[in-house]
Amino acid sequence: MARKTLVPMDDSPQAEAALAYALEEFPEAAVTAMHVVRLPEGYWSAFAGSEEELPGYERAHDRARALLESAARTAADGGRDIETVVKRGKPAREIVEYATENGFDQIVMGSHGRHGVDRVLLGSVSESVVRRAPMTVVVVHEQ
Repeated sequence: MARKTLVPMDDSPQAEAALAYALEEFPEAAVTAMHVVRLPEGYWSAFAGSEEELPGYERAHDRARALLESAARTAADGGRDIETVVKRGKPAREIVEYATENGFDQIVMGSHGRHGVDRVLLGSVSESVVRRAPMTVVVVHEQ
């Protein structure tokens, strides 16, 4: 049985490396590329009647669609078909929730490799996913 593999994507070289790794290392896997649109919090969200009214909402979704279309082309260039999905919210939470609810066997994701103060101040989506996910998480560092 083919493994279900979720590959969270942003527009970083690390995410591209994670997609390439998943496609190469798991040739029989059913791969889904996912992008999470981060919703603004605070001032703007308090006054918006819906998510669609938030500043930059449409531009963020257009960017997500373009990013995932590029991922699908990358896979197609290697003779693979992948699924794509766009979610909204906090990336780490949405990644783990989607993977769990949809029966994924593993998550393959890139890491920006931040250490020390940068990691503490900026947080780390990959670190949070590793801590929360009930399935295997493979973290790929771009070389």
